[in-house]
Amino acid sequence: MRRALCAGGTVALLLGACGAAAAQQAPSAAWLGGADTSQAVRIVIGLTVLAVLPALLVCITSFLRIIVVLSMLRHAIGMNETPPNTVLIGLALFMTLFTMSPVLEQVNREALQPFMSGKLGMEQGLNKGIAPLREFMVRQTREQDLALMVELSKAPPPQSMDDISNVQLIPAFMLSELRAAFQIGFVVFLPFLLIDLIVSSVLMALGMMMMPPTTIALPVKILMFILIDGWSLLLKALVGSFH
Repeated sequence: MRRALCAGGTVALLLGACGAAAAQQAPSAAWLGGADTSQAVRIVIGLTVLAVLPALLVCITSFLRIIVVLSMLRHAIGMNETPPNTVLIGLALFMTLFTMSPVLEQVNREALQPFMSGKLGMEQGLNKGIAPLREFMVRQTREQDLALMVELSKAPPPQSMDDISNVQLIPAFMLSELRAAFQIGFVVFLPFLLIDLIVSSVLMALGMMMMPPTTIALPVKILMFILIDGWSLLLKALVGSFH
């Protein structure tokens, strides 16, 4: 976990330095002639990549599955605003770093450090860095989802995983992550649904139909979740669900 945080911090510092350098060089490029046009284009492309990078990282990591399950847990308990979104996102981010730590360490070792030391160029570093992420996505992606994206793209059937483009792999990975998250969320919902049914039946039997079942069910749900150490069980199940 500590090494993953270091790798993530190194990536953030590198991106910040690139953004600052690009911002300083952008005005000067406008005063230069056509010889530096390609450099100006590269700066614009680099700034664009930096803008979409957070969303891209969410789409190619374990964050999607974790945040969906945590959100479904909140709705299953019946507290739509507790824990707050900031808490859920923070927990999901650190759990993502934890589950992705082997992949981040490999990216840091094989791509980031050689690039920082000048042993790899930009294109080589990018190819080296995306390879571990592709391996991770392939392990989590169902064949049915991958076949669906290949069919929708109307591309020829791939002979190997190397023939599958990122445009096909990333949506297939996201579909598989959503399916896995809903499967876990269904299991999470069941015990809380049973509590709602039991409380509603008891209130009807007692003739207390005017009392909202949530008034009784919510404290019971919270107590049950505490007694079974629900947070530990859920996070353990989430981490164990990744291949």
